[in-house]
Amino acid sequence: MHPSTTSAPPSWHVEHATSLPEIWARIAVFAGPVGAWQMTGVCRAAREGVKGHLRSLPGLVVVNGGVRTATGLVSDVWRLDLASLQWESMAALVPARVTDHMCCAVGGSVAVIGGRTLVGNVITETASVEAISSRKEAVYVSLPPLSCGGIWAAAAIAVEESDSAARKVLLLGGSDSSYYPLSRVQLVDLATGVCTPQPHLLCGRAYPAAARLPDGRVVCAGGGIDGGCTSSAEVLGPPKQGAQDAAWTWTEMAAMSTGRYGCNGCVMSDGRFAVLGGGGGASDEPMLSSCEVLTIGVSTHWEPLPPMHDARTHFACAAMAGCINVAGGRNRQSAEVFDEFLGRWLRLPHNLPHIGHTGQGVSGALL
Repeated sequence: MHPSTTSAPPSWHVEHATSLPEIWARIAVFAGPVGAWQMTGVCRAAREGVKGHLRSLPGLVVVNGGVRTATGLVSDVWRLDLASLQWESMAALVPARVTDHMCCAVGGSVAVIGGRTLVGNVITETASVEAISSRKEAVYVSLPPLSCGGIWAAAAIAVEESDSAARKVLLLGGSDSSYYPLSRVQLVDLATGVCTPQPHLLCGRAYPAAARLPDGRVVCAGGGIDGGCTSSAEVLGPPKQGAQDAAWTWTEMAAMSTGRYGCNGCVMSDGRFAVLGGGGGASDEPMLSSCEVLTIGVSTHWEPLPPMHDARTHFACAAMAGCINVAGGRNRQSAEVFDEFLGRWLRLPHNLPHIGHTGQGVSGALL
């Protein structure tokens, strides 16, 4: 019996599948943002499917420090559209932060916390909190001010509680009005502004890097200390032995290869804690492009990561889908992404529109 001459060739199913944007969108999920961008040049269906997937991902929101305009001081807000890799302008934040505010993604929004602002002609710390609650339009919601008063130069990380819908943020370290680094840690309930003191850091840290690990522990590294900066790191977690409800405490970890302040940190897809860039501490020391990553386990140690293309301090940083996104910083407009699979940094094609007057006070989170 002879095979039918009208039967479709074996490749028909492949050709039909690859002509569907939905198939490429599913492939893009596993390729990561960088791999997805590379697939957009394959064919029209790939471009449509990949860009549809990228539009569904959260983009990096960057809140710039205060910029003087004809009508006063404003804080520009920009969001990176992953499909076009263009920076989209969002409505300016008013009242503006001059510098040193904190951003944190929490509860489907970006909280902009504290920092320093102008009161008359005097720069002073602020306790105000706002939330950016929409991707397409900058919808700002004023939240209750911090009960602990103004805070700046701290690190902010979200606290996820499986049994609660409350939006809570940990504020670690910071600086007082005399520029003295603080060791205080506050748990902030964004719905009420109430700050609850937590165990203090082992040392005062201004502009540290911090993140919440997959197992719930909190790690904090670097930061400015009195008269310089530190390479030390510490982790907040339960005691190794004892009751399950025992209070969490800070434990010193292995030190980084160099002191860093104004650095930034995030958790990579494999659970390691990455610390990027920063400054060496003294005014005549250059900014750093170097990066390193901490593995916590049987063998707790730091390893180098490839350096960023540009040295950065006080910049925006967020990790997502196997990539680390960074943008801006002191006297920096550029943006770049680290692809964990490729193990290298790639420059993004478009810079931030501008960096303001000082280039300080840039922070960001995913939305």
